[in-house]
Amino acid sequence: MLRFSNIKIPVDAGKEVLEQEIQKQIGAHKIIHWQLVKKAIDARSRDCIYFVYTVDVDVADEDEVLAKSPWKYIEKALPNLPLQIKKVTSSSIRPLVVGSGPAGMFAALVLAQAGLEPLIIERGSEISRRHQEVDTFWQKGKLNLNSNVQFGEGGAGTFSDGKLMTGIKKDAHTAYVLQTFVDAGAPKEILFLAKPHLGTDNLIKIVANIRKKIESLGGEYRFNTQLKDISVKDGKIVSAIVCDAAGREEEIITNAIILAIGHSARDTFEMLYKRQVPMTAKPFSVGVRIEHPQSLINKALYHKYWNSPYLGAADYKMSVHLPNGRSAYTFCMCPGGVVVAAASEQNAVVTNGMSYYARDKQNANSALLVGVTPEDFGTSHPLGGMYFQRNIEQKAFLAGHKTYQAPAQKCGDFLKNIPSQSAGEVHPSYSCGVIWGNLDTVFPDYVTETLRLAIKEMDKKLHGFNYPDAVLTGAETRSSSPVKFLRGEDNQSPVLGLYPCGEGAGFAGGIMSAAVDGIKTALNLLKQK
Repeated sequence: MLRFSNIKIPVDAGKEVLEQEIQKQIGAHKIIHWQLVKKAIDARSRDCIYFVYTVDVDVADEDEVLAKSPWKYIEKALPNLPLQIKKVTSSSIRPLVVGSGPAGMFAALVLAQAGLEPLIIERGSEISRRHQEVDTFWQKGKLNLNSNVQFGEGGAGTFSDGKLMTGIKKDAHTAYVLQTFVDAGAPKEILFLAKPHLGTDNLIKIVANIRKKIESLGGEYRFNTQLKDISVKDGKIVSAIVCDAAGREEEIITNAIILAIGHSARDTFEMLYKRQVPMTAKPFSVGVRIEHPQSLINKALYHKYWNSPYLGAADYKMSVHLPNGRSAYTFCMCPGGVVVAAASEQNAVVTNGMSYYARDKQNANSALLVGVTPEDFGTSHPLGGMYFQRNIEQKAFLAGHKTYQAPAQKCGDFLKNIPSQSAGEVHPSYSCGVIWGNLDTVFPDYVTETLRLAIKEMDKKLHGFNYPDAVLTGAETRSSSPVKFLRGEDNQSPVLGLYPCGEGAGFAGGIMSAAVDGIKTALNLLKQK
């Protein structure tokens, strides 16, 4: 196969135009077969927006085409080598996977395919019941502390946009994740889109199908079951204490625990700290959800093509370094999405963003975040960042009149530092409702100062970002873990047999990177068998 990259076709041109362009580059040679490798959007020109394609072409006389084609973006396509998972013929003790988010789910899948029949415990519910429990919280304000947007099958990423973009290297691990999703019912387009996403509605089905695959290979799930303690002897894991929904505790004998607990398992962080599992505070970010009309974002980015049926809802990603020495950036942008209540503790308000696959809601939202470091936490404690998060979330709860309604402020009012009284043209989509006011009561001064500077700078990159009626809703605090666990090159903690992985352990930042970290952790565990 020959790989042709950077083929630009106007967005309103059909598939036949792409085929004609491919044929033009190979001359009189006959195309045996071609397949799409990547599809991206180039919207830099106001006059014409392009789809940019990479394709692999099977053609006779490859060497001659390679030598004579006028196209300079051409090379021989490297074979896609599948991930190798070796079967383990014997294992004395069953491995335990704690958590069923992307890291735990893919770690469990690899272990199951290797023949180890892992036991997976998840403090929340299986996905269909979890979906009902989350909806009950959003509609009635009744929070389930163990099954919510943060906890439950699929992890926090299930109630998000389901983005699969990642900054990590594309290799056999990422290909394994994407193909697993497709096999479980994801749209095949995620295999080639530059910015693939799944949407919460698809993720609910996909996560359940991956669980069924793991169970068919001998894996066992126990939902509503939480890790309460670990037992260590001579520096090695010997067992885990788990507790079910009825409060019954059980000791599980194991010498291998994959710890994929997510970034919000604060009680588990505290237990592990008490058990002297090495960890350290790490930088993360806090801020708000900023919500604009999706049409405004489309017009700013797609210009005269803003309503094109070929493009869908536009997205953005921005970062700025500011005169006060701090940085801010947008994160987890949800085109045509909604802002959702994502609390996992009582008396705290947490926001997140979510889109369904169609991305057809009226508003666009994104996290607008300010980086914070251990120097900001006011303590050298390894869990200082976690307590810093909690303090902000509790202040948001107070600003929301001690309900799970969220404090909100119009962008124009925020920039002037005056309280908002009501909505303007943008109606907030936050699932539990909002209380209008002043977000300065929620955050440290340096956070709100940085947010104000960032909004003004980002408007220079995306015209209309400082739209006066845009809505800021707080507090967004769970973009990444506030702690990082120590581990070696084999992904193992200094407490042998303990394998911290994924977002909660501080080694990932999204669905794809967490899933890949889970895979690599499981493969490292298999080397010990």
